[in-house]
Amino acid sequence: MRTRVILCTGGIGSGKSVVVKAFQVLGVPAYDCDRAAKELYDRDPQLLKDVVALVGSDVLGADGRLDRVALAGRIFADKALLAALEALVHPAVIRDFEQWKTAQSCPLVVIESAILLEKPQYDRLYDCVVAVTAPEAVRIARVEARDGVDAAQVRRRMSAQWSDAQREARADYVLVNDDRQALLPAVLTIIDKEKEDGKD
Repeated sequence: MRTRVILCTGGIGSGKSVVVKAFQVLGVPAYDCDRAAKELYDRDPQLLKDVVALVGSDVLGADGRLDRVALAGRIFADKALLAALEALVHPAVIRDFEQWKTAQSCPLVVIESAILLEKPQYDRLYDCVVAVTAPEAVRIARVEARDGVDAAQVRRRMSAQWSDAQREARADYVLVNDDRQALLPAVLTIIDKEKEDGKD
């Protein structure tokens, strides 16, 4: 039986990671593209070298490792630079995901990414899309608390990503994660439906 891939996506601060944890609690393995990219910066010297060549050596910390805060500040202010960085990082992450997927024994897996949906060249990777959304004020407050940035910085990051409406137009399922609605029942419904579809 072929493993079905669920793409879980959402804008910054939407709470998609909480939804992914719900999938994991219910027995579905999950792959975090952002975490993988960070790990690949550290374990793939060529990728790090290519990133420095693209954005400049001042994104390196004193220890020679990537300063992710400095990198984020640079790329979210420049859409062309963000696209160029993604062209370096995405292929490395996708190769890593494919290797990870083959090691799983579950009929379903989740791939978590804020931006994969925006890249049509990767449509073949997943079978369905779960879009996670939350009110803008909730998203901003979450990112302010998590990253120690102000609302203007959060809005700039949000403007670099697709809107909720764009994601929802491509989604098979939309989950609202506003800290009030129960997520586990909704996630369980998705799992049951996708397992059933996988039998066809």
